[in-house]
Amino acid sequence: MNPQCRAWLGLAGAALVMPALAQSPPAAPASGAGIYTCVDDQGRRLTSDRPIPACTNKEQRVLNRDGSLRRVVPPTMTAEERAEREAAERRAELQRAALADAVRRDRNLVARFPNEAAHNRAREAALDSVRAAMKASEQRQAELAAARKPLEDEAEFYKGKPIPMRLKQQIDANDAGVDATKAALVTQQAELVRINKLYDDELARLRKLWAGAPAGSLPVTTVSTPKTKAP
Repeated sequence: MNPQCRAWLGLAGAALVMPALAQSPPAAPASGAGIYTCVDDQGRRLTSDRPIPACTNKEQRVLNRDGSLRRVVPPTMTAEERAEREAAERRAELQRAALADAVRRDRNLVARFPNEAAHNRAREAALDSVRAAMKASEQRQAELAAARKPLEDEAEFYKGKPIPMRLKQQIDANDAGVDATKAALVTQQAELVRINKLYDDELARLRKLWAGAPAGSLPVTTVSTPKTKAP
């Protein structure tokens, strides 16, 4: 058969096949997708082979081809519900982080102070630094008092007369030094109270941890600096 005849027969065969294809029914959808069914806001039962937009705020049941239940699709959350869920997740994450921090802090505390003697030594070391500062303030107070006596004696000489500027400046400087020293002593006394409170609370916590309380299981206490007023 010559090439021209073969081409003619091929075109004729295609012309016979095309009408048959056009009359064939479309392929059936894949059976694995499932059947979505729900009842909308108007009480109508809707069915589809994909999620139903009219029921995004409703529970949708996904059925197999035999009518058995495959799964349930929960309603889509509103913006407020999503915000609440995200807030709850953030709160839970913060709680987990706080617990991990409490566990780490308690373990570090026990490692630092394996017994009460070690804790007492640390307390005394912290108090000693404040006591040394208080001693220096008291010494400065005594020096200012000693320097005050000759200034008062000289000022007595000018009783009823204008006090020289030099003497007035010396007396004012002495007054300022006395005020500053008093304020320092008040602050240092408050620091002694704060340190003792801190170590008292730590010791109470340590005694429970030494006795077997799990790390992170005890409430956290905070120590604030006591409010004081200068005399």
